[in-house]
Amino acid sequence: MTSVPSAPGPAQVVLTRVVLNQADIDRALTRIAHEILEANKGSQDLVLLGIPRRGYPLAVRLAAKIAAADPTVDAAAIVGQLDVTMFRDDLSHQPTRPPYPTQLPRTGIDNKVVVLIDDVLYSGRTIRAALDAIIDLGRPRIVRLAVLIDRGHRELPIRADHVGKNLPTSSSEKVRVRLEETDSAGGGATDGAPVNEVVIEATA
Repeated sequence: MTSVPSAPGPAQVVLTRVVLNQADIDRALTRIAHEILEANKGSQDLVLLGIPRRGYPLAVRLAAKIAAADPTVDAAAIVGQLDVTMFRDDLSHQPTRPPYPTQLPRTGIDNKVVVLIDDVLYSGRTIRAALDAIIDLGRPRIVRLAVLIDRGHRELPIRADHVGKNLPTSSSEKVRVRLEETDSAGGGATDGAPVNEVVIEATA
């Protein structure tokens, strides 16, 4: 019996829509920085912990904006990086994730007001892992959450205190945050130019 190869199906087309450009991201971070200062009634005891990959550069940017608003703040002294890889509950279902170093500010996090920073809040599982990681490192006085994008579809009772943009999406869509610190221009671009934008990708 001779097998007849099946006809190839129609090629999938990925539709991309920019929802935040560089100026939009900068305005959102400026607003979040002022919200953080207002919620804390100043900059005392603030620590910003970015979740790799893109949460950390966002934390660095936020620290710079907080320092611009309050000259007594040393931006570099309030920023750290919190790796949550080994605290995730999906390690057995996802490809191996390279761990990033956890780096705390010199003053640590005990009795501090810790603001977790991430790029996209989705199911809430990354933030749950971050809370577990924090408990292993110390005992902050308060833990808050700031995200650039909240796309909904929560699976755990977790809510962000500071949100750059609430972005209604379907679960089939993908939200991509592209930052010059971590990404170069994609989508076939060859010049390697840095990008700062948030896009939604949907398959047609």
